Amino acid sequence: MAKLVKKIDIYLLRNFLGLFLATFFIAIFILLMQFMWMHVNDLVGKGIGLSVLSEFFLYATASVVPLALPLAILLSSLISFGNLAEKFELTAMKASGISLFRIMRPLIFTVALLSVGAFFFSNNVLPKSQMKLWALIFSLRQKSPELQIPVGEFYDEISGYHIYVHNKTPKGELLNIMIYDYSSGFDNAKVMVADTGKLAASADKRYLILSLINGESFENLSQKQQRATKTTKNIPYRRETFSHKRIVIDFATNFNRYDESILEDQHVSKNVSQLIASIDSVHLVSAERCREQSNQLVTNRYFGRDNSRGEVIIPTSITPDERKTYSIDSLAASLGVQRKKQMYTIAKERATTYRDQIEYNAIMLDDAERYIRKHEIELYRKFTLAFACLIFFFIGAPLGAIIRKGGLGAPVVISVILFIIYYIIDNTGYKMAREALWPCWAGMWLSSFILLPVGIFLTYKATTDSPLFNPEAWAIMGKRIKDKISTYANQYNRRSVN
Repeated sequence: MAKLVKKIDIYLLRNFLGLFLATFFIAIFILLMQFMWMHVNDLVGKGIGLSVLSEFFLYATASVVPLALPLAILLSSLISFGNLAEKFELTAMKASGISLFRIMRPLIFTVALLSVGAFFFSNNVLPKSQMKLWALIFSLRQKSPELQIPVGEFYDEISGYHIYVHNKTPKGELLNIMIYDYSSGFDNAKVMVADTGKLAASADKRYLILSLINGESFENLSQKQQRATKTTKNIPYRRETFSHKRIVIDFATNFNRYDESILEDQHVSKNVSQLIASIDSVHLVSAERCREQSNQLVTNRYFGRDNSRGEVIIPTSITPDERKTYSIDSLAASLGVQRKKQMYTIAKERATTYRDQIEYNAIMLDDAERYIRKHEIELYRKFTLAFACLIFFFIGAPLGAIIRKGGLGAPVVISVILFIIYYIIDNTGYKMAREALWPCWAGMWLSSFILLPVGIFLTYKATTDSPLFNPEAWAIMGKRIKDKISTYANQYNRRSVN
C-alpha cells in the first residue's frame, strides 16, 4: 500500500507540475501583453535597440509574476483534479480507502513550497526588478522619438515645430516643405516654405540639422521686436527669401539611462526589513513634528496670553517690572477706537500666521502619513501574495473534484471568473488602504479574509462528497431553511398573542 501511495504521489505531482508550468507561462504571456499595451507609447517610435527591449521584457516579466502565480495555481489545480474526477480516478482512489486530504497532501506540500518561493521572490527579486523597470520606463519616456517624418501630414514630434512634407525622394530628400516654428512662442511664430530639404542628426546626436534650399520665411513681429528694430505698425512681419538656409534644432536622440539611485527610497524597491525600517523612522519623524507643533501652540501666546490663567498680561507705565492683569474684554473696552483697530489688525495677522503654520504642519504630517501607508501596503502585499497561492489551491482543487470537468473549457472559465472576483476585491481593499479609509492591514488582507472561508467551504464539500451543484440538494436545503423560518415565525406570533 505504501508503494502504491508513493506512485500515486508521483502521478499527481507529475500531472500538477506539468499543468502548472503550462498555465504559468500562459498567464505570464497574457499579463505581459497587457502590461506592454499600457506602455506602448513609451516603446513605439523611439528607435530602441534589441538589448534595451530585451531588458524591458525581462523586468516586465518579473513584475507580472505576483499576478500570474496565483492564477496559474488556481487553474492548474482546477484542471488537475477535474481530470481526475472526470476519469473516475479520484473515485477509485477514494474507494481504495485514500481520503481526499491524503490525495491532496503532496500537492499541498508543493504549493506551500511555491508560496515560500513567492515570498522570497517578492522580497528579494521583485524590488530590484521594479527599480530597474521604472528607471528604464522613465528613460524611455525622456528619449525623443525616432525621426520619421510622414508624407502628406503635419509632423509634431519635434517640440516647437510642425513640419509638413508633400513628398520624398528615394534618397531621403524632402520635397515641398512647410515648417511652422513656434519655438519662441506663438506671438513670434515663423513660417518657412522650401522646395527641397534634407534632415540629418549631428555627430553627437543632440541636434537635428535641417538644410533648406530655395525657399522663403515669414516671421511675425511682436511689439517688443518692433521697438527693438525700429519698425512701424505698418510692417507686422518680416519676409526673407533664401537659396540655402540651415536650421539647428535641439533634439537629443541618445538613450540616456535614468539614475536608479533616485528610486531607492520608493516603496516598490524595498524588501521587508527596509520597509519596516522606513516605516519606523518616518513614524518617529511624524511624532516629533506633532510634538513640535503642540509646543508651538502652547508656547506662542497671543498678545502675551497666559494659557494657564486665560488672561492677558501687559506691562504698565508705572515701572518696567510691575505688571497688571487685565481680562480680554476689559482691555478691549479700555482702548480707543484707533487702538482697537490696531489691536484687531495685529490679532488677525498673528492668527493668519499661526493658521498658515498649522496648515503647513498638517501638509507635512499628511505627506509622512502617505509615505507610511505606501510602505505598509507594500509590506503586507509581500505576505498576501504567498497566502493567496495557498488559498487558490484550496479553492481550485476541491472545486475541480466537485465539478468533475477537466480540459481547458469549464476550468478556464471558472478560473477567470474567480480571479476577476479576487482582483476586484483585492483592488478595492488596496484603494481603501491607500486613501486611509481602512487600516492598511485590513485593506490588503481583505481578499484573503473573503476567499479563505470559500476555500474551507469547498474543501469541506469535496471531502464529504456533497452535491454542491445539484439543484435538488439546494432545493431541499432551501425548503429546510424556509420551514425553520416558518417555525420561528409561528412561535413568535404565539408568544405575541399570549
